[in-house]
Amino acid sequence: MKYIFVTGAAGYIGSAVCDMLLQKGFGVVATDSKPMRIINQNFRFVQSDITDKDTITAAMRDATSMIHLGCSVDNDFTPILSSDEDKMSAQVDKFLYKTAVSYKFDEVLMLSSYQVYQQPKNREPVREALDLKPITIYGKLKLDSEKALADATKKSETKPVTMRILPVYSKSYLENLFAKVRDPKDGSIFLYGYGDYGYSFCNLHNLLDFILGIYTNRDNINFSGAYNICDTKPTSAKDIVEFLKQETNIPIVQQRNYSTDAVKNQFTLFVSKQIKTDYRYLDPAIACSNINYDNTKAQRFATFRWKLSNTK
Repeated sequence: MKYIFVTGAAGYIGSAVCDMLLQKGFGVVATDSKPMRIINQNFRFVQSDITDKDTITAAMRDATSMIHLGCSVDNDFTPILSSDEDKMSAQVDKFLYKTAVSYKFDEVLMLSSYQVYQQPKNREPVREALDLKPITIYGKLKLDSEKALADATKKSETKPVTMRILPVYSKSYLENLFAKVRDPKDGSIFLYGYGDYGYSFCNLHNLLDFILGIYTNRDNINFSGAYNICDTKPTSAKDIVEFLKQETNIPIVQQRNYSTDAVKNQFTLFVSKQIKTDYRYLDPAIACSNINYDNTKAQRFATFRWKLSNTK
């Protein structure tokens, strides 16, 4: 049986990944600083801080592959990041990748972010070849991790897979949806105009399908590289609000003026700092830009059939 080492296993994404792997017949060696409980004879859990090198090294011995989900927002970190998390992540990532290569792991899948990309200057979909120039702490953290993985695996047979994920959602996890229509100052729900502008997200089940696709096709396709992991089409702000109305008790929706908010924030120094540190910050200046991320490359491994209207 193939055992897969999963970091950040107790988080929202990590627990779903572990469940999926076990259901599909893989063995899982999981680790997290928080406790978790899964009853399955093919599951082993090691509760440990990810910086405890001796414990983590010992836990990795029985595995032949790794999915590195730790040091990620929506899994371990809070959305507000500091340079301390950046430094810690860099140390952890280099150690994990070096250990995986020394154990001759078949592959390493790491969870990166769309925030590694330079802000697009046109309406072309964002593809994996776009320039990488993060402006946020989280984007820099993830780009550094991508580089560390590439360096560690360069002269080895371990195959690197970088998953540049968009903000995740499902019926049970709505925070990233709320972040696009909720004012953090007063908690009000709002739309610009009729809400016809859209945002790119990643349904949790599209991520799970992609990971499974890598493991089930690993012997047939060269899968090393970076992939955009996201829903195939953006979701309109209007549809987000309608979905949240069905799933939660949201207050009355306010209609606001996009131009007024964009101009107001353009001259606020506090906003510049917030963009850098807050993973979920909504920049009014680009709120209606309809930035689309292309997942064509990743579609070799999954259909990306999940979206807001059929999520579970």
